[in-house]
This record gives sequence, C-alpha cells and structure tokens, in this order.
Amino acid sequence: MKNETNFEWDENKNHNVSFETAQYAFADPNRVLAEDINHSQNEKRYYCFGKIEGKILTVRFTYRNNIIRIFGAGYWRKGKNIYEQTN
Repeated sequence: MKNETNFEWDENKNHNVSFETAQYAFADPNRVLAEDINHSQNEKRYYCFGKIEGKILTVRFTYRNNIIRIFGAGYWRKGKNIYEQTN
C-alpha cells in the first residue's frame, strides 16, 4: 500500500508563493508543525515550517477529509525563527 499525501487549495487564493511549491515544505524531514490557536474557529488550523531550496517557508493549512488544504504560504521571519529554534 502506498502512503500518499493529498493536497488541495482554492486557486483564487494562490498568490505570492504558489501552493504547488508550498506542498514541498511538508517533505522536509526537519519540518515543524504547530497549531494556529489564534485563527482556529470551526476547524483546527496549523502551520508547517519547512525548508525549500534553502529558504524556510511557512504554510497555513487545515485537514479536511484526510486531505491537507493549503490556504496561505509565505517566507515569514517568525516561521524562520521557529524552524531554526526547533532544529
């Protein structure tokens, strides 16, 4: 059986950092996952901090029906700091 992660997103929200690229943050073996406690209302939301091509990318996401739904991504200083402090 193949262990495959599926991703989805709203193309209308696919801006600065492409969500196609953002998927690769999850492939970083040193990635850091954290709950976004400030923005979790009806569903839990999370951050993934992962390294892509030498830069730390922060991806905002949630889980829906066993699929990772990405709704934001960017190279944010706070995410870089969390990643570096954890690793």
